[in-house]
Amino acid sequence: MSESSKIKVGISVGDPNGIGFEIILKTFREKNLFNKFIPIAFAHPQNFFDERVKYKLDTNILGVKNVEGVQENCLNVINIWDHPFPINYGKDETTAGNFAFSSLESATKWLIKNKLDVLVTAPINKRNIQSKHFQFKGHTDYLDKEIKGESLMFMISDQIRVALVTDHVPLVKVNEFATEKNIIKKIHILEHSLKRDFNISEPKIAILGINPHAGDYGVIGEEEETFIRPIVKAQHNKGIRIYGPFPADGFFGRQSYQNFDAVLAIYHDQGLIPFKTLTFGEGVNFTAGLDRVRTSPDHGTAYDIAGQGEADHNSFKKALHTAREIFLNRKKFNVAID
Repeated sequence: MSESSKIKVGISVGDPNGIGFEIILKTFREKNLFNKFIPIAFAHPQNFFDERVKYKLDTNILGVKNVEGVQENCLNVINIWDHPFPINYGKDETTAGNFAFSSLESATKWLIKNKLDVLVTAPINKRNIQSKHFQFKGHTDYLDKEIKGESLMFMISDQIRVALVTDHVPLVKVNEFATEKNIIKKIHILEHSLKRDFNISEPKIAILGINPHAGDYGVIGEEEETFIRPIVKAQHNKGIRIYGPFPADGFFGRQSYQNFDAVLAIYHDQGLIPFKTLTFGEGVNFTAGLDRVRTSPDHGTAYDIAGQGEADHNSFKKALHTAREIFLNRKKFNVAID
């Protein structure tokens, strides 16, 4: 596949009561995107037609029966619901969660069948999507179960890349998951992703400490001395360019992330607060480590502005371009190692 080739991007629309329809429509009103993408959304076509009228957009929409029937130069929509969903902007409803899951499930099935090249997911509500079919803390855990590989939540922007050892885990349980085995696993997934997905031949990684001031040599906490620092030394001796553990506050305060290809944070807010402070509205959530490419915007359902036409689609658009870049880099990487 050449750099100019179009890729088939599957799109799960997320919570219909949020901003998913709006950001998708706003994105594909930019006709130049059809030079790189054949977008395929999983929803009810009439919802897209209605939302297009509401927001006074001229996005070209086509309802199709399956992936084999898609066409170029339009937003293809495959029907996954018996009737147009009755959108109730900003409302947390179980039916909206059911719709969001149906969209995600359908898109994932086509992705696994290799009928789609990449998957871009619009935001879900993690509460209302819960059911007997979806008992996960988010997209990442669901896709980790459905797709071959082991996942790593990896936040991407032009300024900084941040991966997480633990993601949607309560703070009081971080130590249960930030084990020596798990940290080593995440380091390996991250290094491989930087090589395969971002074409960085010798990636340089920083790992943060778990305690304030990275434990201050055991005075505040012992985890850095008992296993994080030994892990870094052992992995470095194996040829992985990883450094740390660094105290998170000073590391970000001095902008030390600029000296590394990626940062491995131990827990969610340690990595995501600085990431979103620096890049909110422009960042991308990438599920690294899996056999298929999935990205999403770095924001949620935005119930507070749903239906008002105020949603910014730039993060969703960035997620599209990031997915394509990763897909093409993987093609090159696989050719190089064959």
